[in-house]
Amino acid sequence: MSGRLLRIAILCGGSSAEAEVSRQSAAQIEATLVSIGHTTQLIELDTRAIPQLLEFAPEVVFPALHGPPGEDGTVQGLLEMLALPYVGSDVRGSAIAMDKAIAKDVFRRLGLPVANELIIQPDEDVSLAALRVERELGSQVAIKPLRQGSAIGVVLLPEGGDLEKALKEVSRFGPCMVEPFIQGREITAGILELDQVLTPFPLIEITTAPGQWYDYDNRYTPGASNHELPAQLSPETTKSIQRVALSAHQGLGLRDLSRADFIVDDAEQVTLLEVNTLPGMTPVSLYPEGAEASGYPFEDLLDRLVRQAANR
Repeated sequence: MSGRLLRIAILCGGSSAEAEVSRQSAAQIEATLVSIGHTTQLIELDTRAIPQLLEFAPEVVFPALHGPPGEDGTVQGLLEMLALPYVGSDVRGSAIAMDKAIAKDVFRRLGLPVANELIIQPDEDVSLAALRVERELGSQVAIKPLRQGSAIGVVLLPEGGDLEKALKEVSRFGPCMVEPFIQGREITAGILELDQVLTPFPLIEITTAPGQWYDYDNRYTPGASNHELPAQLSPETTKSIQRVALSAHQGLGLRDLSRADFIVDDAEQVTLLEVNTLPGMTPVSLYPEGAEASGYPFEDLLDRLVRQAANR
């Protein structure tokens, strides 16, 4: 690590359902950047954020934010209006990736492997919506909020179940996406972009206790999930997943970093689920693990990201 030290604002919290995870990421980021020697300030994403940003006058901003409005292009637009460089994808890339339906449309145009889906609006008649889901996708489905992350609001029905109840539950978050439930292994692939060179990380397989899945609690509770790195897949499947992750990053127009999530079934058929533009940086997060396995310890990873953003 070399070069002059920077003034860095770290945005966190806000109104998102993922605010607490955001604060955990921000705490890790701040402690690490301070240990390098940078000057930092944690700024909560609330009505005081703009005055605090203007007063602190950072040379670069690290949005340690998860979910809307921090990950959907809103905060990115604000930072551009304030002429503050920032880590991560720009307004367009963030907005497209955050909307699962729009992102999947991009993936299909790129020829990437995705599941079929239905979009259910919160004002739809839930009985009719459930009938449509069962007719077109079957009863074994995954139901997700269209614009949330960290598995917040997700309901899985691997054996079928009460579709109406599940749709009502997920629709509390707004429009939802329904996909066929795919039994398989949960795999994640990080991408790091430095000096316009894209590096795919080794794949990580996530496992949880029998009968559980990688939901919000299992993501952020230490010891609740196991991360096998590298994932034990055939070389062909490994390369295929990394190629898809790279294509998704480029096709969505992302910048700096991303993490793509996949399901791989017993026949090693790959399905791309979604792409995260601001991966978690908590002590149990996947992205830093992948980075370290690629030769980027956490200190080096963060230092390179903030310096790259500051030089735009």
